[in-house]
Amino acid sequence: MCVESDGCEIEGCSSSDEVRTLSGSMSPGLKSNPDLHPCRPGQKFRAALLKCRSPAAAAGILSFGNVLNYMDRYTVAGVVLDIQRNYDVSDSRIGLLQTVFICSFMVAAPIFGYLGDRFNRKVILSCGIFFWSIVTLLSSFISKEYFWLFVLSRGLVGIGESSYSSISPTIIGDLFTSNTRTMMLSVFYLAIPLGSGLGYILGSSAKEAAGDWHWALRVSPILGITAGVLILLFVPDPKRGSADQLGGRIRSRTSWLCDMKALAKNRSYVFSSLASAAVSFATGAFGIWIPGYLFRARVVQKTAEACTKEICSSTDSMVFGAITCVTGLLGVVIGALTTRLCRQKTERADPLVCAVSMLGSAIFICLIFVVAKKSIIGAYVCIFIGETLLFLNWAITADILMFVVIPTRRATAVAFQSFTSHLLGDAGSPYLIGLISDALQQKYTTSALWRFLSLGYALMLCPFIIVLGGMFFLATALYFLDDKDKAEAQCNQATQPPSSVKVTSK
Repeated sequence: MCVESDGCEIEGCSSSDEVRTLSGSMSPGLKSNPDLHPCRPGQKFRAALLKCRSPAAAAGILSFGNVLNYMDRYTVAGVVLDIQRNYDVSDSRIGLLQTVFICSFMVAAPIFGYLGDRFNRKVILSCGIFFWSIVTLLSSFISKEYFWLFVLSRGLVGIGESSYSSISPTIIGDLFTSNTRTMMLSVFYLAIPLGSGLGYILGSSAKEAAGDWHWALRVSPILGITAGVLILLFVPDPKRGSADQLGGRIRSRTSWLCDMKALAKNRSYVFSSLASAAVSFATGAFGIWIPGYLFRARVVQKTAEACTKEICSSTDSMVFGAITCVTGLLGVVIGALTTRLCRQKTERADPLVCAVSMLGSAIFICLIFVVAKKSIIGAYVCIFIGETLLFLNWAITADILMFVVIPTRRATAVAFQSFTSHLLGDAGSPYLIGLISDALQQKYTTSALWRFLSLGYALMLCPFIIVLGGMFFLATALYFLDDKDKAEAQCNQATQPPSSVKVTSK
């Protein structure tokens, strides 16, 4: 029989059970007592809620929140043609939407990483979700005379979403360990392609259903607020390092400056962060420009008309979103299974799997721009294979970080990795691709064919960046085992009890 602090009996518990309270503390199991009174209906409901706070449920809720995070981010990409027509702006200014979002995201990430290593993480997560949900909803009412305000709103949304991406993986890291942690992180990072794909689908579907693209920005905020409430109710804030058999027994906490110095000397962390930047560069550019590039290919092939109507065609956004969802699922699952299998052959499996998948992805992404002019179906096949290989490394990269960084600085490590990957990756890639496309268009007479080719030439930069990322993962493999051993040794040293000292009483 378990009891709550008010002396109310909770049915269905044994005498050895424990009850986790909403604050995250654990109440020891107590034997039945004749003085205890039966639970009132409201208290039984609260007890039922407490029983749902399992690690698996927490990981599921955090993964759901991550889906919404990326779904909101790419809803704008799903209606980018309508936004460009509505505000009458160039390719480079449309690319600025994602650049401003990512810049604010990456600037806020280290701040939330610092807070996540020191304060209640689930409260920070919930506040971040509530903030970006409200800002996204308000941005749907901005008129076409105020494009600068719409850009600013995307920057504010980036701040809110940064809190989630920086902190939520560390909670999962403290709830699970070993292969189970790899699996749960795989599910969590499946939300990146899944949420991104659903963002395209949601944006296009809401636009067509309502006959107005503004409605694309009014659905995800409702789901976001729901996720924030679920996190407050069901997600615990476990002690840092509890899943690594440290039981929260780490006795010393270093300063932020000391943490940053240690991360800078961690070669596996540095190289894997640079590789993540290469992935971010490609995915950021593709997320904004591939649907538009394929639409321009259809115009060249005379299977579609240029966007001059009130509502632009959403076919390519819908198809690209569906492909992203499927390839995300395949990539994360194949990545997790391949890594588990390869770990039986080599302890360097994690970075090696990432390197091979990156190099393979670059080949098929190059082929997109070769076949798109003649065959849209052929381009979609290349996108499918290229994205699947690219998405293999997301969860594995997070697991590499968990192996080589000690628990008390993981939130800082995740946040700073997010900062650097965005700074060198998708913070500038959408704008840079748009800028190159605009510059090429200005050199020749503007036509449908040249608008298509100029964007394709600009996007050809991405495969070369992906190859560079593969090289960084190979460099990670060289130092992975040494850095992993150092992290384990440091954890063991930090959990050693202080040496006994004899004190003479006066």
